Amino acid sequence: MSVDRDKLLADLEEIVANARERIASLKLVADLLRSCGGYRWVGLYDVDRAGRLVRNVVWSGPGAPEYPTFPVTKGLTGVAVADRRTVNVGDVASDPRYITAFSTTRSEIIVPVFDQARDAVIGTIDIESETPNAFGADVQALLEICSDLYPWIGGEQVCVFGTIVPADGCGVDPKP
Repeated sequence: MSVDRDKLLADLEEIVANARERIASLKLVADLLRSCGGYRWVGLYDVDRAGRLVRNVVWSGPGAPEYPTFPVTKGLTGVAVADRRTVNVGDVASDPRYITAFSTTRSEIIVPVFDQARDAVIGTIDIESETPNAFGADVQALLEICSDLYPWIGGEQVCVFGTIVPADGCGVDPKP
């Protein structure tokens, strides 16, 4: 699937510039990522290091995630968090680490989102496709750029991911 890199980045920058409420802004990000690549499902997750859990914040697609909260050690997300790198699986049926969420998923990519110092994974972008090998190297690189952009929603990095953020928003105005 072809993704218009410049349009996606411009649209993400627009969301960041106008972010006022965390959940609504992240929903826009999930919808944008899903529509730009024609993917079946996109989820954005918080990583709660203290609680050792991964929690879905928002999703875009035909249904809610099968596992909205799960241990940080489980599935492809667990690998992305532990290894601090993107996990791109072209055939999930052949990967025993895959946790089945939708029976029609053929490929999945998990992109870690880092804190500002890049010391810790604070969230993930999870994208699923019904097409095998849906995420080429170019798409992976673009999603990794996106993971660096959207933590600034709400004006402070902690206002996007992390357990100290109130569920209804971050409580600060975005940077001018």
